[in-house]
Amino acid sequence: MTVSFISRIAGARTIILNRLNDMVDLDTCEMKRHVCTIQVLLLLSCAGFSQQASEHSNAAHPVRSAQETWADLMRGNQRFVTGKPKPLDVAALRVSLAEAQHPDVIVLTCSDSRVSPEVLFDQSLGDLFVVRSAGNIADAIGVGSIEYAVEHLGSTVLVVLGHTKCGAVSAACSEGKIVSPNVRAIVDKIEPAVARARSIRGSDDLIETAIKENVHQSAKDVLASSELLRDFAAKGKLSVFQAEYQLDSGEVILLEGPRP
Repeated sequence: MTVSFISRIAGARTIILNRLNDMVDLDTCEMKRHVCTIQVLLLLSCAGFSQQASEHSNAAHPVRSAQETWADLMRGNQRFVTGKPKPLDVAALRVSLAEAQHPDVIVLTCSDSRVSPEVLFDQSLGDLFVVRSAGNIADAIGVGSIEYAVEHLGSTVLVVLGHTKCGAVSAACSEGKIVSPNVRAIVDKIEPAVARARSIRGSDDLIETAIKENVHQSAKDVLASSELLRDFAAKGKLSVFQAEYQLDSGEVILLEGPRP
């Protein structure tokens, strides 16, 4: 906040106090005129504060490359693993974000209660735009949410995050009868990844292999379902990272494999 802005606030305060003093023994019409003047001054002061806060927020969050953004997430994950999260004034942050959000990162991940992106990446309010579903898959609503973040919020990185011991992938591997058509829809999206996992020679753990394949499949499906996202990716305005969260250690591992 600049000195000139503080001076303007002080000046407005002085005028308001003078107006309040002038209101003593005034008739109703005169009093209403003074009240209106005070209201205008208060609105102008608030508008100035909002503009300064917005400018400060933008200056504090410069544009970063995709690799720098990923590196920042990895540093946050290491803080989480070691149990040393960064201190934050959440109350002040909440107020500063009340008017707008500009998260750099979108995370498509599983609904599993043990997988909270804000926690495991040691991020806070306004940092991540999170889309969650069982099995970290995205239907039309999920893809539309990702499109919104990219086109309207300026997000430049998409992290597709699976996790070890995923129940949705385990269900798809079990080949058991599924009665609910809604659960069936989830499994249907995962089954292509399971089929590839079964075809991989030397795979001793079908479920774990299928979990990794499902991350790749989900990333591929998101782009295949959206011309907008493909366009942003082709222009270098959207980068996709595929990763797996380790429930036991807390680490997030970047997966090697086909790019979507």
